[in-house]
Amino acid sequence: MKKYLVIGNPIDHSLSPKLHNYWFEKNNIDANYDKRKIIKSEIQKVISEIKDNKLDGINVTVPFKNEIIPFLDTLSEESKITQSVNTIYIHDKKLVGHNTDIKGFELSLNETQFNPLNKIVFILGAGGVVPSIIYALEKLGVSKIIVSNRTKHKAENLKKYFSNISVVDWGDQPEFDMIINATSLGLSKEDNIELNFNNINNEKLFYDVIYNPKETNFLKTGKSLGCKVSNGKMMFIYQALEAFKLWHKIQPEINDDLRNFLDT
Repeated sequence: MKKYLVIGNPIDHSLSPKLHNYWFEKNNIDANYDKRKIIKSEIQKVISEIKDNKLDGINVTVPFKNEIIPFLDTLSEESKITQSVNTIYIHDKKLVGHNTDIKGFELSLNETQFNPLNKIVFILGAGGVVPSIIYALEKLGVSKIIVSNRTKHKAENLKKYFSNISVVDWGDQPEFDMIINATSLGLSKEDNIELNFNNINNEKLFYDVIYNPKETNFLKTGKSLGCKVSNGKMMFIYQALEAFKLWHKIQPEINDDLRNFLDT
């Protein structure tokens, strides 16, 4: 039996095992997928497991998408540009780091019917999936990307890879067409993002990369303003689909049965 794993911290909220094990069953693949909470010093141990054939593939979530890079042999072009890895596999006896978050975000945005071309996008957060989102948005032709992070220097660091972005102080609210919550604020029901949305019209898109819970306070705010809202569920599913294809050379099906299964 093949074995796969997602590593991160926190990890309890991850639905990756539920999704991949569902696809294993549907495609008659003899494999198991689990999740493991680790600390930074345990990255080497996990990497050793894949090198020793105890694991066949790894997904990586926050906060290790960048920190895992020094342990890998080679990176895909997307991972080099974003300095972010969320999928690891072995090819020609080399450990390869890939980024499927970019494709996951792009495909999820298609489902919102929001056209990002020439739009202003405001991103809250600077870690984890943010480089992938910026990369995807630049490819899609947005006019401006503004980033705000509680620790401002982390947002400024993104300019090393994406020189065209703008950075504002946490709490500042620039004009935008789309606002993305890419922080962990929302994983807890009590979490609120303290921004003043009084002058927002209903043509905006509120997008939260969090998918569990499926409606954060951030999205509730967007909905109360009459704006379009989208959580990160479809991004999560599509990035998993791309990883599944890399590992198994099979395109799994995304349908209503799957969506409903993940909600139960």
